[in-house]
Amino acid sequence: MQTTKATFVLPTRLLDDVRELVNSGLADSVSAVVRQSLEATVRQLREERIRVQFEEAARDPMFLADLQESLGDFEGISGDGLDD
Repeated sequence: MQTTKATFVLPTRLLDDVRELVNSGLADSVSAVVRQSLEATVRQLREERIRVQFEEAARDPMFLADLQESLGDFEGISGDGLDD
């Protein structure tokens, strides 16, 4: 994985807490804690964006009509691939 050095401004107490976790052996490094935290935040925000998009789609009449049409195309097809 390619990495890039970055500089961030963080509250002193937060950085002290992270360093304490590293010094106690609960975290590998300050960078690891920052990376893991950012990865979790990015994942959470992406999931939230998808959730909002699903909610918007659920209120979109054109999407719902298209969905109903698509579902109708599969009526009569069993889950095992064999006709009933």
